[in-house]
Order: sequence, then C-alpha cells, then structure tokens
Amino acid sequence: MNKRWKPNVTVAAIIEHEGRFMLVEEHTSDGLRLNNPAGHLDHGESPVQACAREALEETAHAFTPSALVGVYLSRVPRVATGEDITYLRFAFAGDLGAFDAQRPLDDGIVRTLWMTPDEVRASAARHRSPLVLRCIEDHLAGQRYPLSLIHADVAATRTLPGTLPV
Repeated sequence: MNKRWKPNVTVAAIIEHEGRFMLVEEHTSDGLRLNNPAGHLDHGESPVQACAREALEETAHAFTPSALVGVYLSRVPRVATGEDITYLRFAFAGDLGAFDAQRPLDDGIVRTLWMTPDEVRASAARHRSPLVLRCIEDHLAGQRYPLSLIHADVAATRTLPGTLPV
C-alpha cells in the first residue's frame, strides 16, 4: 500500500513596526538561522489561532492576525538525511500586542530582532527558508486578503468525543 503524501502546514506572523520587521534567530539543524515568527498548525486549531500562538511562543509578544498575506508552498530536500519535506505556509499580517517579559521563548529561539527590509534582504543567506523574504516582500507590496478567506470548520478546531489529539 502506498503511503499518502501530506505537506507540513505552517503559519507565520509578518510583524512590521515603524518600517522594521520582527524576525527570530533560532537554532536549526543547519545552524543559527533567521525566520519570521512561525511554526506548525497544531491539532484542534485554525491557522489564525496557530499564528497567534506561535508568535507568542517565539517572541513573548501577543499578536492578533488581521489579514492573510499569502499562502505559500515550498519544498526542502535535505540530501544529508534523505528527508524531502514540503511546507504549506499561511502568512499573516496583524497587530503586535503586549510584551510578556516573564515568558520564556520557545526552545531553540535565541532572540528576536527588528530589521529593515534592506537588512532582511542582505541577510538572505541566513534565512531558514526563502519564504522569510518572500512573505516580507509580499507584505511590503500591500498584499492583504481578508481572514474570512480561510474557513475552519468547527469540527476541525475542537476535539471530538472519543478522539485524542495527535
């Protein structure tokens, strides 16, 4: 029987303040890399909920998504490990909220940085993925779609009786 292929669903917060973008510096299998605050969609949450959660976990800032910047598909073949991973990313613009100085950052996150678009472009060799810059460029181009474009059925965002989260 063939195993069904499934992409990894991820979310990213494109956070801009006074002409600078918030990135996270994180430890990866490829060394220290820069990324948008981002992570995986968890069981029982919508992409919007996942984005707010991931931004908080990685930056200690509340984040409220207000628009979809774009949906992106990328593939990362890793020759050394034989992995061939495909990511489906939902990137969101939104409002940065309060900072919780007592909240620890997610494992692997070293720090947050505020970078100008030119600094982000100049650091492309350190990006975790080409989508880091692509999402920022789309944001700068004014690309915004209403959150209503994404429909999360109620059955997808709650645990059903007799089931366990995976």
